[in-house]
Amino acid sequence: MTPELMDEPGASREQLADALAFIRGVNLRLGGRSGLIGWLRRWSWQWPTDRPVTLLDLGTGSADIPAAARAWALGAGFNLRITAADNHATTLDLARDHLAEAWPSEVAGGVELVECDAFGIVDRFGPGSFDYVHAGMFLHHLEDIDVATVLRLMERVASKGLVWNDLSRTWVARRAIDVLTTGQNAMVRHDAAVSVEKGFRRGEVLGYRERLGLSWCGYAGRFWTQRFELAGEKPGAWAGTTGRAGSNSRD
Repeated sequence: MTPELMDEPGASREQLADALAFIRGVNLRLGGRSGLIGWLRRWSWQWPTDRPVTLLDLGTGSADIPAAARAWALGAGFNLRITAADNHATTLDLARDHLAEAWPSEVAGGVELVECDAFGIVDRFGPGSFDYVHAGMFLHHLEDIDVATVLRLMERVASKGLVWNDLSRTWVARRAIDVLTTGQNAMVRHDAAVSVEKGFRRGEVLGYRERLGLSWCGYAGRFWTQRFELAGEKPGAWAGTTGRAGSNSRD
């Protein structure tokens, strides 16, 4: 499998900063943020009012998706607290800069950056330690067997539900990425092309769902953004919780 340059421990800080800025733009315009927030909005009608709702974000990059989710939650009257994990020290350093410079303190203050490998989340945090776990454009960085492993670990750490938001592997995505990366630096052009080639087809995603017993997760393909989500809440996730039924739509 061809590695992505931004994953290298010695990746150029300048090129990495450009790559993360490019990914932030993609997340803003092509379903990264909305891919998580849409599901949280759908589920929030039953969220508790007497404690924060917690989320672990894996492979957080700039932590732009967690920040956007936190900002949405605050606007909706919820206290969503997010642990944003990444195993790349320079990436986390750049994420700290992004949070401080681009987001209000009440948003940034609810996003904790943590250096942690995805394979160690159960040992680090414990089973059921977060309400939700999210992985956005992260699992395509892994080998097939590791994708299954991390999905299983996400299921163990999430007490309520999970969202896997990633790239579709199609000829449309291949054509689109050539256009989107025109004029970008070598790292962006290389990694974007590799990312699409390591994306997922619908049948592959559903195969993971069946192999791992995640029947409570549904698949949502997004043709116009060439992304998908595998997402769901566990049966009876919020049973017995006093939420805010009726205050948020289930669209």
